[in-house]
Amino acid sequence: MLQWVVELSKCDLKYETRTIIKSQYLTDFLAEYTGVQRDSTVWHIFVDGSSNKARSGARIILENEEETWIELLRKFEFPTSNYQAKYEAMLAGLRLAKEVRVAKIIVFSDSQVITTQLNETYQAKDPNMKKYLEETLEQLTQSQEAEVRHITRELNS
Repeated sequence: MLQWVVELSKCDLKYETRTIIKSQYLTDFLAEYTGVQRDSTVWHIFVDGSSNKARSGARIILENEEETWIELLRKFEFPTSNYQAKYEAMLAGLRLAKEVRVAKIIVFSDSQVITTQLNETYQAKDPNMKKYLEETLEQLTQSQEAEVRHITRELNS
């Protein structure tokens, strides 16, 4: 690295390190890929959220049939229950899909409670969970086609 700095300084150029390279990859990908998005492409969103006394977070994987994928890891800076973390993961995945202009999605989650609430088999009784349910259903309706499926924990990693 030092050798490049010395070589570039001879030409009156200055080397600057790039510190945010990971987010730059995502930005470049979105800028390039969203322009050629096809409506027939089905994207899969794998979501998982978890919470404990120390921290909470989520992992989201968005992939299509052509094996293009985006992985997003989020750390929540606010206290959550485990179900809230799973809903937050679901919402983050749906927002990411919207940003990439995905028209057809299948969302996979290992939370049977969340998936059955979203498929309107179970009801959410807790007021906070009702708000999460309503927001997630609203996000799902913004896609051309959306489906929520339950999968085992082993398949969701």
